[in-house]
Amino acid sequence: MSTQHQVILSLGSNQGNRLENIQKAIELINNSVGTVVKVSNLYETPAWGFESEPFYNCALLLHSQSDADTILANVLGIEGILGRVRSGSEGYQSRPIDIDVIAFDEEIIVSKNLTVPHPFMQERLFVLIPMRDLNLDWRHPILQKYLPEILKASEDKSQCKLIQPLDFPLKRIALDTFNYIAIEGNIGAGKTTLTTRIAEDFNAKTVFERFADNPFLPKFYQDQSRYAFPLEMSFLADRYQQIADDLAQFDLFKDFIIADYHIFKSLIFAKVTLTDDEYRLYRKLFEIIYKEMPKPDLYIYLYQNTERLLENIKHRGRAYEQDIPAQYLESINRGYLDYIKSQTDLNILIIDVSDKDFVRKQEDYVFVLEAIRDKITN
Repeated sequence: MSTQHQVILSLGSNQGNRLENIQKAIELINNSVGTVVKVSNLYETPAWGFESEPFYNCALLLHSQSDADTILANVLGIEGILGRVRSGSEGYQSRPIDIDVIAFDEEIIVSKNLTVPHPFMQERLFVLIPMRDLNLDWRHPILQKYLPEILKASEDKSQCKLIQPLDFPLKRIALDTFNYIAIEGNIGAGKTTLTTRIAEDFNAKTVFERFADNPFLPKFYQDQSRYAFPLEMSFLADRYQQIADDLAQFDLFKDFIIADYHIFKSLIFAKVTLTDDEYRLYRKLFEIIYKEMPKPDLYIYLYQNTERLLENIKHRGRAYEQDIPAQYLESINRGYLDYIKSQTDLNILIIDVSDKDFVRKQEDYVFVLEAIRDKITN
């Protein structure tokens, strides 16, 4: 189930440099509202409802965690940035940019400022034809019809002239360069959240660590010396079994897979928690297993300072994590960084997200994606 809303926006421009207006709007939407995951071709269409210069139009699919009213407020702000001034007079007018919220998932919303689905979408080819390019499995929640049916029934006979394909930010991040990406980080760094979001935006297969099922974890936080070895052995066995099972479902040469952990984390945590004798025994067992494991094409380490990690842990509210000492988190961070320094054959990207909030701030999520893009291109 998606953790983000799927939002369809329609963009139009018939003043100034129409192409530039559309392109700037797409960039601004992606940087501040939500992730633009699909964009239609660009079309030229006659002005609808009034006499004026023809419009350039497109449609896009947006992934966002914001509610519909917040998205509307944000896109109206972008209209203002791009020079649109809404007058109080009635009727349609020329404008450098027009951004309409066409659909929000398959919900019906009627509020003071917003009605979705857009009440006139079925009457406007300049909305329907670009939407068709998005290839969505979307059904109009009021009409109970899919887009091909709506398009066929439309009485609008205006001409929509194909102009060109459109570029958009996500298209420039070639994550499909890799088949297998692992995202790692300390406790509370946000690796599972980031894995989920990237997988949704780039249509990737996912492998998630089943940490909550480990019966030794709550006991370990109460008595580390007693439960460290059985905890780490249990994690190692579970991770090996899970990776073997999950990756067996996919084709490592064709599928795009993203995981929120890499099995080497077992050795990092074990070095911090185990006594020297226990660690030596553990490492022998680990090295036997590690040889059997596929290695990720890209290993991403999310670094957060200890203060932020403690804030995140407190915020997510897992009772057994609330008493984790800062010293333990610092030891784990050092373990990861020491491991990273020792790896010569692993493609590694370290992203410092100590002052970022890629859950609530779209611009911080874009920062992470751009760091990955730079790693790919450099």
